[in-house]
Amino acid sequence: MCPTRWRICRGYRSSSSRRRGSSSSFIQSLDSRLRGNDGSEKSKEHGMKDDNARFEYLLRLGDNSLILGHRLSEWCGHGPVLEEDIAMSNIALDLVGQARLWLAHAAETEGAGRDEDTLAFHRDAFDWRNVLLVEQPNGDFAHTMVRQFLFDVHAVELYRGLSGSTDETVAAIAAKSLKEAIYHRRHSGQWIIRMGDGTEESHARAQAALDDLWGYSHELFDDDALVERLVADSIAVPGAELKPAWDAEVDQVLGQATLSRPSDDWRVDGGSQGVHSEHLGYLLAEMQFLPRAYPGAKW
Repeated sequence: MCPTRWRICRGYRSSSSRRRGSSSSFIQSLDSRLRGNDGSEKSKEHGMKDDNARFEYLLRLGDNSLILGHRLSEWCGHGPVLEEDIAMSNIALDLVGQARLWLAHAAETEGAGRDEDTLAFHRDAFDWRNVLLVEQPNGDFAHTMVRQFLFDVHAVELYRGLSGSTDETVAAIAAKSLKEAIYHRRHSGQWIIRMGDGTEESHARAQAALDDLWGYSHELFDDDALVERLVADSIAVPGAELKPAWDAEVDQVLGQATLSRPSDDWRVDGGSQGVHSEHLGYLLAEMQFLPRAYPGAKW
């Protein structure tokens, strides 16, 4: 899956993996598992009664990472300082790499002949299942970091839970992604503290961003019938179980940042059911342009 900004090839190796010195053997073994070339049973033989539910759930995981990764990529060359520009680009690459793994597993689960590239570049907005939080425009740097922090704290808890999934491929992807998500959470959390407890201007911007984006965070924990079905099979984890740890981490960071936690009297959702803001359409128009203009082209 290669968004126009990131030429992520089959030999994807994330920036975080390079920082930790890990090899690409995980990606190669996972590729083999997804395509059934290692002699092991495929994931659809794990006892799942309804692969359609699992396919939809995997789309949600992959779409969240891909859309947020693309949003972060828009900062490339525009960061406040060079080091932060590079850091955001690396995190974007991590997210796109995670998306590629989730969508590859989704395509294998679907069994309709599609692959991760088809799912990324040949779906219209109403077929995407990402939460509304990740598609929101970058805004200023404070908005970008608040959005990232709210997502990162959830991602750490989600991947920690999914590491014990009965779907071995889900567990493997989650275990790898967890290592990256912990780094992402530390990075965004430090920026929240730095801005909140910084100057009067930075504090005001951080609080405004938090107030604007808080209502989108609730969708991260929604448990619909699809999730409940997968929880019953021990494939997914319920959002309700993730919320206490998320609350504790967010409250701790906001306290250090001297920021006020917004009230929960409003929320916006629907993204995981395909109901999106107009922002997603513009994002996809840019991200999908080349594959749609030149279908089947290879470079």
